[in-house]
Amino acid sequence: MKILLIGYGKMGQTIGALAQQRGHEIAGIVDLHASQASIADFSPATADVAVEFTHPDSAFANVQACLRQGLPVVCGSTGWLHHFEEAKALTEEVQGSLFYASNYSVGVNLFFHFNEYIAAKMNQFGGYDVAVREIHHTHKIDQPSGTALTTAEGILRHFPAKSTWRNAPAETPAELAIISERAGEAVGTHIVTYTSDVDTLELKHEAHSREGFALGALLAAEWLPGRQGVFGMKELLDL
Repeated sequence: MKILLIGYGKMGQTIGALAQQRGHEIAGIVDLHASQASIADFSPATADVAVEFTHPDSAFANVQACLRQGLPVVCGSTGWLHHFEEAKALTEEVQGSLFYASNYSVGVNLFFHFNEYIAAKMNQFGGYDVAVREIHHTHKIDQPSGTALTTAEGILRHFPAKSTWRNAPAETPAELAIISERAGEAVGTHIVTYTSDVDTLELKHEAHSREGFALGALLAAEWLPGRQGVFGMKELLDL
């Protein structure tokens, strides 16, 4: 399979190396610092799929360009979801294919699955408050992380005592606190904590390296070509 890499930072480089280990070809690299290539230089004749890991400010434009070029696109950039409905509409308009996940780790997506199950059960039995904490490296721009937002949305769907999230300590009982920390080179840790007068329950995922994210993105890239529509990890993992 021929893969176009859009963004060649730490994630792009990890995906590229792992793709070649899995027998894939890098069709090209589009990156402000690593190449002069443009998405417009590629088409389904030269690339089977694009994998986009860039910056919140450029992600939507990159997704649009891929869709208009007829390229299936796997996007891992976060911080651009205020444009997601537009991306879905364009995908439908051009009969293209878009795969988006806030986090491509298989373990994290199981974490999302169990997070929703636990939220429903904790709501059923009552007596608990809940908060989310996320820890990432100091280079991460968006805050809270896309993974933390997906986690919070899962809680809000199943724990009606919380009606909104706040990226700070909660000021009212209806607010779900998301506490964001930036420290060193931390790859990514997400913790959901339920507390009551009698005990504490935690659900935690801690990434040890970027390879788990890269593998998930490659699994999505291998799965997406030939499909039409907007997809995510639930479809890929059948969750």
